Amino acid sequence: MDTIHIRGNRRLNGTIPISGAKNAALPLMIAALLTDETLTLSNIPRLTDVRTLAKLLGVLGSKVERTEAADAASLDGDTLSLTTPEILSTLAPYEIVSQIRATFWVLGPLLARCRTAKVSLPGGCAIGARPVDLYLKGLQKMGAEITVEEGYVLASAPDGLKGAVIRSPIVSVGATHTLLMAATLADGETVLENAAREPEITDLARCLIAMGAKIEGVGTSTLRITGVKRLHGATHTVVADRIEAGTYAIAAAMTGGDVTLTGADPETFEAALSVLRAAGANVEAAPGRIRITRNGERLQATDVVTQVFPGFPTDLQAQFMALMTIAEGESEITETIFENRFMHVQELARFGANISLHGDKALIHGVERLTGAPVMASDLRASAALVIAALAAEGETTINRVYHLDRGFDRMEEKLGACGAEIWRVKA
Repeated sequence: MDTIHIRGNRRLNGTIPISGAKNAALPLMIAALLTDETLTLSNIPRLTDVRTLAKLLGVLGSKVERTEAADAASLDGDTLSLTTPEILSTLAPYEIVSQIRATFWVLGPLLARCRTAKVSLPGGCAIGARPVDLYLKGLQKMGAEITVEEGYVLASAPDGLKGAVIRSPIVSVGATHTLLMAATLADGETVLENAAREPEITDLARCLIAMGAKIEGVGTSTLRITGVKRLHGATHTVVADRIEAGTYAIAAAMTGGDVTLTGADPETFEAALSVLRAAGANVEAAPGRIRITRNGERLQATDVVTQVFPGFPTDLQAQFMALMTIAEGESEITETIFENRFMHVQELARFGANISLHGDKALIHGVERLTGAPVMASDLRASAALVIAALAAEGETTINRVYHLDRGFDRMEEKLGACGAEIWRVKA
């Protein structure tokens, strides 16, 4: 396996372009299953998850063509053209779906377009149970017959999906993506109550509208979808990755540097920027441009509770914990979204961090300095936390299992290296 090596204790100074959002690109690619015409997506990040999903879409019948940015040396995103004239298979196999959770979302479009689907139960990062019962109950309300056999969801709707009122007991991004896509081709009106409001949901809805879908309430917790007979092709640009932007903002604060993030929308992660300000970082935000600086004074301990959008995102919890390891005082992080998302704690301790766990809470006693160490990533966002800690630590750090990092961060070594980080990859 590849490893990433970092010699720390260096300030970051420079500009980092923010890539297209992984969590938006994946459902947008899946939306191509809803039409027999071409869906063209620009600003696609270069990620393992994107390649894995493209492989699954190819199995189902999509032709996926990738065009790289004209300037090979740039960090611009790619363009994907996805065309699915007909669904060749309604089977999403375990071998692919087990690799990333988002592949499970093909269930909605397959059922809407073909009235049948067989999709393996999902995989992804081991950060909690994340059951799919909300997806299945919603589709059942739309008239689908669903059984689970030998690790596969078998779904059918012989008469097509029907509009329904679906109220989710909890906010679920995956269920909202799945049911939103399914409802675009359903007969009648579907109302999704207590729907997720994440910017990636909004991005998908806007793309679907460009494809001919009728959706009201975009950006709110109540979505009204009037089904249409067919969708057509469209061209869409993937929204900037707020989690990547938040990660680099935290890295700049951690190292005491001066970093400008370009292409990011501060409104999509304002909760995180507010917490950074409270911790002592200077944040200057404007549309498409965010500057993060710290003048060298020690960070201040700041408490955080993860929440659904627009609250502090769980996908930045590990990174913020890394930041708090060197803050003055004691901070408390409460994780309300995923029950197993503290697996990075023991790895941060290898740097010399002082962290104790109490159920869904982590207490971080700030230390004056971290020391480089060999560490191992447990999941995607934990990988980023280890990178952040390593950037500020004295000495050299070796990060193992960086395939997690490759799932969600586009060319991280190049971006950090351009800002003065001493970071390199050793190929297996």
